[in-house]
Amino acid sequence: MRGKHGRRKTPSLGKILGIAGFIGVTAAGTMVVRAGRRRRSRAPGEIRNRRHERPVEASGRRP
Repeated sequence: MRGKHGRRKTPSLGKILGIAGFIGVTAAGTMVVRAGRRRRSRAPGEIRNRRHERPVEASGRRP
């Protein structure tokens, strides 16, 4: 973009922050959608088993 006197105009801080915010929201939305798909692709029994295994793995002992 060229300004009135032939010099290159620098984008305003507000425009830069707006674009960065838009990109951030888009990336966060993509992550939420992917996590939801991953969650829905598992069977309920598998989810239940994983939920019960986590505390055991964290404590380092077997049931």
